[in-house]
Amino acid sequence: MSYPPGIDPAAVPSGPGCADCEEQGGWWFHLRRCTQCGHIGCCDSSPSQHASAHAAATGHPFVRSFEPGEDWFWNYATEEYYDGPMLAPPQHHPLSQPVPGPAGRVPAGWEDRLH
Repeated sequence: MSYPPGIDPAAVPSGPGCADCEEQGGWWFHLRRCTQCGHIGCCDSSPSQHASAHAAATGHPFVRSFEPGEDWFWNYATEEYYDGPMLAPPQHHPLSQPVPGPAGRVPAGWEDRLH
């Protein structure tokens, strides 16, 4: 089966949390998965908005939610939701991981820091 450019169902997630926040010692609200390369980035409500920054820097247009119970896709190029295929596991971050996360790095008053 063929998929639109920007979706590789075999691409595995880069890890259980935002790769950039992990590298920088930051925190996130919700997570998004690049459907082309598997990069996990934080959502646009998160302080650093790494998922959309990844899309802009790489030209990878699609993300899928990396939250439990969510399977929606978003196309940054068209700013529309999209119906996409099943992706390589895992489908979401570990259930033991808090939201926001990661544990121990979410500041007090985090609600005031969301976009």
